[in-house]
Amino acid sequence: MAFPGISLELPKWLQEQLAGDSSVYRTDEDKMELVVALSRRNVEEKTGGPFGAAVFDMDSHRLVAPGVNVVVEARCSAAHAEVVALSVAQKVVGSHDLGGPGESPKVLVSSTEPCAMCLGSVPWSGVRRLVCGATGDDAERIGMDEGAKPQNWVSTLEDRAIDVRLAVSRSEAAKVLEQYVASGGTIYNGRRE
Repeated sequence: MAFPGISLELPKWLQEQLAGDSSVYRTDEDKMELVVALSRRNVEEKTGGPFGAAVFDMDSHRLVAPGVNVVVEARCSAAHAEVVALSVAQKVVGSHDLGGPGESPKVLVSSTEPCAMCLGSVPWSGVRRLVCGATGDDAERIGMDEGAKPQNWVSTLEDRAIDVRLAVSRSEAAKVLEQYVASGGTIYNGRRE
Protein backbone atom coordinates (compact mmCIF):
# COMPACT_ATOMS: atom_id res chain seq x y z
CA MET A 1 0.00 0.00 0.00
CA ALA A 2 1.33 3.45 -0.92
CA PHE A 3 0.70 6.31 1.46
CA PRO A 4 0.16 9.91 0.34
CA GLY A 5 2.74 12.56 1.11
CA ILE A 6 1.90 15.40 3.44
CA SER A 7 1.79 18.99 2.31
CA LEU A 8 -0.13 22.01 3.46
CA GLU A 9 -0.98 24.85 1.14
CA LEU A 10 -1.55 28.41 2.23
CA PRO A 11 -4.68 29.88 0.65
CA LYS A 12 -4.04 31.63 -2.66
CA TRP A 13 -5.44 34.94 -1.34
CA LEU A 14 -2.88 34.89 1.49
CA GLN A 15 0.00 34.34 -0.92
CA GLU A 16 -1.23 37.22 -3.07
CA GLN A 17 -1.94 39.57 -0.14
CA LEU A 18 1.50 39.19 1.41
CA ALA A 19 3.66 38.76 -1.68
CA GLY A 20 6.62 41.08 -1.33
CA ASP A 21 5.49 42.38 2.08
CA SER A 22 8.38 44.46 3.38
CA SER A 23 6.36 46.24 6.06
CA VAL A 24 7.85 46.94 9.45
CA TYR A 25 5.54 45.83 12.26
CA ARG A 26 7.08 47.69 15.19
CA THR A 27 4.55 47.04 17.95
CA ASP A 28 2.66 44.00 19.19
CA GLU A 29 -0.50 45.82 18.16
CA ASP A 30 0.80 46.28 14.60
CA LYS A 31 1.62 42.59 14.39
CA MET A 32 -1.75 41.60 15.85
CA GLU A 33 -3.57 43.85 13.41
CA LEU A 34 -2.11 41.83 10.54
CA VAL A 35 -2.84 38.50 12.22
CA VAL A 36 -6.47 39.40 12.99
CA ALA A 37 -6.90 40.63 9.40
CA LEU A 38 -5.62 37.25 8.17
CA SER A 39 -8.02 35.36 10.43
CA ARG A 40 -10.93 37.55 9.28
CA ARG A 41 -10.07 37.09 5.61
CA ASN A 42 -9.77 33.32 6.14
CA VAL A 43 -13.38 33.34 7.39
CA GLU A 44 -14.61 35.63 4.61
CA GLU A 45 -12.91 33.57 1.89
CA LYS A 46 -14.17 30.33 3.51
CA THR A 47 -10.66 28.88 3.35
CA GLY A 48 -10.46 27.79 6.97
CA GLY A 49 -11.17 28.39 10.61
CA PRO A 50 -11.19 31.75 12.42
CA PHE A 51 -7.56 31.68 13.47
CA GLY A 52 -4.49 33.48 12.16
CA ALA A 53 -0.88 33.55 13.25
CA ALA A 54 2.44 34.86 12.05
CA VAL A 55 6.11 34.70 12.93
CA PHE A 56 8.03 37.97 12.99
CA ASP A 57 11.72 38.73 13.39
CA MET A 58 12.16 40.54 16.71
CA ASP A 59 15.14 42.60 15.50
CA SER A 60 13.86 43.82 12.11
CA HIS A 61 10.13 43.67 13.03
CA ARG A 62 9.43 42.13 9.63
CA LEU A 63 7.15 39.26 8.77
CA VAL A 64 8.93 35.92 8.47
CA ALA A 65 5.89 33.74 7.79
CA PRO A 66 2.09 33.87 7.99
CA GLY A 67 -0.32 31.11 8.87
CA VAL A 68 -4.05 30.56 8.96
CA ASN A 69 -6.11 27.61 10.11
CA VAL A 70 -6.68 25.13 7.27
CA VAL A 71 -7.75 22.07 9.31
CA VAL A 72 -10.94 21.20 7.44
CA GLU A 73 -9.67 22.14 3.97
CA ALA A 74 -6.40 20.22 4.40
CA ARG A 75 -8.07 17.31 6.19
CA CYS A 76 -5.37 17.64 8.82
CA SER A 77 -6.14 18.18 12.50
CA ALA A 78 -2.64 19.61 13.04
CA ALA A 79 -3.14 22.44 10.51
CA HIS A 80 -3.83 25.10 13.13
CA ALA A 81 -2.71 28.65 12.34
CA GLU A 82 0.20 28.56 14.80
CA VAL A 83 1.54 25.25 13.51
CA VAL A 84 1.20 26.44 9.92
CA ALA A 85 2.99 29.74 10.65
CA LEU A 86 5.79 27.99 12.56
CA SER A 87 6.18 25.37 9.81
CA VAL A 88 6.36 27.99 7.07
CA ALA A 89 8.83 30.05 9.13
CA GLN A 90 11.05 27.00 9.61
CA LYS A 91 11.09 26.46 5.84
CA VAL A 92 11.88 30.15 5.26
CA VAL A 93 14.70 30.14 7.82
CA GLY A 94 15.93 26.71 6.75
CA SER A 95 15.93 25.20 10.24
CA HIS A 96 13.62 23.43 12.64
CA ASP A 97 14.92 25.82 15.34
CA LEU A 98 13.75 29.41 14.91
CA GLY A 99 15.99 30.48 17.78
CA GLY A 100 19.08 28.53 16.82
CA PRO A 101 22.66 29.78 16.63
CA GLY A 102 23.06 32.77 14.34
CA GLU A 103 19.31 33.39 14.20
CA SER A 104 17.76 36.63 15.41
CA PRO A 105 14.95 35.95 17.90
CA LYS A 106 11.43 35.36 16.63
CA VAL A 107 7.97 36.10 18.02
CA LEU A 108 4.85 34.08 17.30
CA VAL A 109 1.72 36.23 17.19
CA SER A 110 -1.59 34.36 17.34
CA SER A 111 -5.11 35.69 17.00
CA THR A 112 -6.17 33.40 19.87
CA GLU A 113 -4.32 31.79 22.77
CA PRO A 114 -2.85 28.44 21.75
CA CYS A 115 -4.80 25.23 22.18
CA ALA A 116 -3.10 22.29 23.89
CA MET A 117 -1.42 21.12 20.67
CA CYS A 118 -0.18 24.56 19.64
CA LEU A 119 1.03 25.26 23.16
CA GLY A 120 3.26 22.20 22.87
CA SER A 121 4.71 23.44 19.57
CA VAL A 122 5.78 26.84 20.95
CA PRO A 123 8.85 25.80 22.98
CA TRP A 124 9.92 23.23 20.38
CA SER A 125 9.88 25.88 17.64
CA GLY A 126 12.55 28.09 19.18
CA VAL A 127 10.50 31.30 19.30
CA ARG A 128 11.38 33.65 22.18
CA ARG A 129 8.00 35.41 22.52
CA LEU A 130 4.32 34.62 22.18
CA VAL A 131 1.68 37.32 21.73
CA CYS A 132 -2.01 36.34 21.83
CA GLY A 133 -5.29 38.11 21.03
CA ALA A 134 -8.53 36.34 21.99
CA THR A 135 -8.54 33.99 24.96
CA GLY A 136 -9.02 30.25 25.06
CA ASP A 137 -12.33 30.96 26.80
CA ASP A 138 -13.38 33.10 23.81
CA ALA A 139 -12.66 30.13 21.51
CA GLU A 140 -14.49 27.68 23.76
CA ARG A 141 -17.47 30.04 23.92
CA ILE A 142 -18.05 29.44 20.19
CA GLY A 143 -17.68 25.67 20.66
CA MET A 144 -14.00 25.06 19.86
CA ASP A 145 -12.17 22.56 22.06
CA GLU A 146 -8.91 23.98 23.37
CA GLY A 147 -7.80 20.68 24.91
CA ALA A 148 -6.21 20.02 28.26
CA LYS A 149 -3.77 22.84 28.94
CA PRO A 150 -2.08 23.33 32.29
CA GLN A 151 -3.71 26.09 34.28
CA ASN A 152 -0.31 27.78 34.59
CA TRP A 153 0.58 27.47 30.90
CA VAL A 154 1.96 31.01 30.71
CA SER A 155 4.47 30.37 33.50
CA THR A 156 5.51 27.07 31.87
CA LEU A 157 6.57 29.05 28.80
CA GLU A 158 8.17 31.81 30.85
CA ASP A 159 10.18 29.13 32.70
CA ARG A 160 11.65 28.31 29.27
CA ALA A 161 12.59 31.98 28.71
CA ILE A 162 9.65 32.59 26.36
CA ASP A 163 7.99 35.93 27.06
CA VAL A 164 4.19 35.88 26.85
CA ARG A 165 1.77 38.75 26.32
CA LEU A 166 -1.98 38.14 26.39
CA ALA A 167 -5.16 39.92 25.28
CA VAL A 168 -3.59 42.17 22.63
CA SER A 169 -6.54 43.50 20.60
CA ARG A 170 -8.67 40.84 22.27
CA SER A 171 -12.05 42.30 21.31
CA GLU A 172 -11.12 42.52 17.61
CA ALA A 173 -9.78 38.96 17.61
CA ALA A 174 -12.86 37.64 19.45
CA LYS A 175 -15.15 39.30 16.88
CA VAL A 176 -13.64 37.08 14.19
CA LEU A 177 -14.56 34.00 16.23
CA GLU A 178 -18.14 35.24 16.45
CA GLN A 179 -18.15 36.10 12.73
CA TYR A 180 -17.10 32.54 11.96
CA VAL A 181 -20.01 31.04 13.89
CA ALA A 182 -22.49 33.55 12.41
CA SER A 183 -21.33 32.60 8.90
CA GLY A 184 -21.98 28.90 9.55
CA GLY A 185 -18.34 27.89 9.95
CA THR A 186 -17.60 24.31 10.94
CA ILE A 187 -16.93 23.73 14.62
CA TYR A 188 -14.60 20.74 14.64
CA ASN A 189 -13.22 18.53 17.40
CA GLY A 190 -15.72 19.89 19.90
CA ARG A 191 -16.49 16.42 21.23
CA ARG A 192 -15.73 15.84 24.87
CA GLU A 193 -16.98 12.27 25.24
